[in-house]
Amino acid sequence: MDLKNMITLVSRTGRHKQRYNFQGHRQVVGCVPYRYKGVNGKSIVDEDAIEVLVISSQRKGKGMLFPKGGWEKDESIKEAALRETMEEAGVLGDVESELGKWSFKSNNNNNCYEGRMFPLLVKEQLESWPEKDVRQRIWISVREARKVCHYWWMKEALELLVNRLTSQGVVEAKTESCLCQEGILTRSSKFLKVF
Repeated sequence: MDLKNMITLVSRTGRHKQRYNFQGHRQVVGCVPYRYKGVNGKSIVDEDAIEVLVISSQRKGKGMLFPKGGWEKDESIKEAALRETMEEAGVLGDVESELGKWSFKSNNNNNCYEGRMFPLLVKEQLESWPEKDVRQRIWISVREARKVCHYWWMKEALELLVNRLTSQGVVEAKTESCLCQEGILTRSSKFLKVF
């Protein structure tokens, strides 16, 4: 699936392609979009070096959250997570290994859901995306995300991501500005290598 060609399209709607688990719970998938800030040279990654992208809910007063939505029958779980993130937050990147699976009830209609979350190392932030006019996006610290994220299960996914990233050890990185000065910045460049 080429998501860059989808940015002019509207978000997918409807439930006819939705996946449901064996208990009849709708399956939703999403990402915790993240990037490293201010990492230069070799350093230990701590949570202060990580920023996450949160988006506003479409419903007023429901706070901030990470992008998520229905997993459809015509796509893999990682394709669905990336599609939802592109549609709702307008970012692309590398979907990494699953953070976990949660069962939760909707606050609105008491329906049960099965949610799975993935880290997304952001490589590109789009200027135009399907839900640009109905959502705000903002890069914030992990500390701020803990405060503003509306859903308990997304906060747990955030903690799992932070634990994963901070326990991996040393990161060798160059900031984007250094890469620009060296004349080797490309849209698909990998800026970080984790050992």
